[in-house]
Amino acid sequence: MIAQPDWIEGLARGLAVLESFDTERQRLNATLAAQRAGITRAAARRHLLTLHALGYLETDGQHYWLTPRVLRLSASYLASARLPRAMQPTLNRLAALGGLSYSAVVLDGAEVVIVARSGDAADRLTAYGLHLGARLPAHATSTGRVLLAALAPKALDGWLRSNPLTRLTPHTTTVRRDFKARVAQVRQDDFCISSEEHELGVHAVAVPLRTLQGHTVAALNAVAPTRGVSAARLQTEQLRLLQQAAGELRGLL
Repeated sequence: MIAQPDWIEGLARGLAVLESFDTERQRLNATLAAQRAGITRAAARRHLLTLHALGYLETDGQHYWLTPRVLRLSASYLASARLPRAMQPTLNRLAALGGLSYSAVVLDGAEVVIVARSGDAADRLTAYGLHLGARLPAHATSTGRVLLAALAPKALDGWLRSNPLTRLTPHTTTVRRDFKARVAQVRQDDFCISSEEHELGVHAVAVPLRTLQGHTVAALNAVAPTRGVSAARLQTEQLRLLQQAAGELRGLL
């Protein structure tokens, strides 16, 4: 945390309002924005009006929705961050070799975020769109478990206290004791296979991406439909490709 005199409350609230828009609520009025951002309706209204004036929101006079200008924020990250630029050639090569959809993912609170991904016709094989910037629940994904396995025990316990293990499919692990055991197994195996825990008909394999100093900075995964790609293929062919790629990338991260 930073010192209180250095904290800009208005900026924090404005970003909270901007982050209130998602797939569940593409359009918000002042009341809904206030509820989602945890601020008063009057404050939400001022922030909505300001964001509209800056071009980040459009409005019909009552409801507000995001404009393409918000992509400037992600574009700045992708243009300046080292990880996506270092990963892209490897992801494209993996798509050509393995024929699946491949992503580099980082942990952000309760979710994982795709910061780089392959662009290939094989993406059509997946049951859901894994677009750049997509956010997925960490507890129900292979990449999330790989990244959580890299946390110190106290940090993992803190993460579990703060984030519920929401059931997304009948296969989602929701019992904390079982989840910790699975994370411990991932730490031992140094890879994770997750099958239909986030979405039915989809499974994935992930490995950690580490620096030369051994710090895990991201996870690399391959995603496939369960009907088209067997679990055995994920654990042999795809895991081998991912591990080789992760080893080659260590000097670049």
